Amino acid sequence: MILAAGRGERMRPLTDTTPKPLLPVQGKPLMQWPLEALARGGFASVVVNTAWLGQQIAQTFGDHFTLQPPSNKLNQLSNSEQLHIAYSHEGQDFGGALETAGGIVRALPLLGDVFWVLAGDVFAPDFVFSQDAVDRFAASDQLAHIWLVPNPAHNLRGDFGLSSAGLALNQADVKYTYSTIGLYRSQLFAPPWCDIPAGNAQGVKAPLAPLLRAAMDNGLVSAELYRGAWTDVGTPERLQSLNQVPATGPNNPD
Repeated sequence: MILAAGRGERMRPLTDTTPKPLLPVQGKPLMQWPLEALARGGFASVVVNTAWLGQQIAQTFGDHFTLQPPSNKLNQLSNSEQLHIAYSHEGQDFGGALETAGGIVRALPLLGDVFWVLAGDVFAPDFVFSQDAVDRFAASDQLAHIWLVPNPAHNLRGDFGLSSAGLALNQADVKYTYSTIGLYRSQLFAPPWCDIPAGNAQGVKAPLAPLLRAAMDNGLVSAELYRGAWTDVGTPERLQSLNQVPATGPNNPD
């Protein structure tokens, strides 16, 4: 699931007429970067939640996303390199965004038991979405597995610690920043962790952090540190900086 419902207040006036996931980063809409990475990883479907100017996102990407083949190849891409896109239009259904947990619960009928969650406004061109990571998580007893990153200048205090056993911690001397990339089990969005009925027909707004922290306190959230390129594209200045630096990643080697 790609989270794309935010208003992007700190990005104004850029987001007054363009949703943040469509702002251009190095020649592509910001959200296209994770779509490409998911397609390369062999994943077949993605759910995108929208609210602010959400129809622009749906009009831009439609219901399928296909990696463009290199110019020297004429063959068609396999099904494994194509993503089916379903939308959860929170703005259309409820007049606004439902926050992260509320949005995920709303989309649960479209998701499986285990699924990725990532933000559509984070730039992480080197991150690899792999089936191996999904399989390892599915075989565990964890409710979530999250990727942490070294603290950026705008979040020097960090969010969560990381134990030597690979568990995410609420309390720790050293904390890292949550990358907004994680694997989740649908069980985390049901009682006793979450009391919103699946499908969230009433449009309840709810943040993700309290659910994650409760599961952490029960040793049910694993984590690992990711040191690749990563930017929370939260201000016009960060966007401008990204557009001045060549991208890394599978399609843009150094």
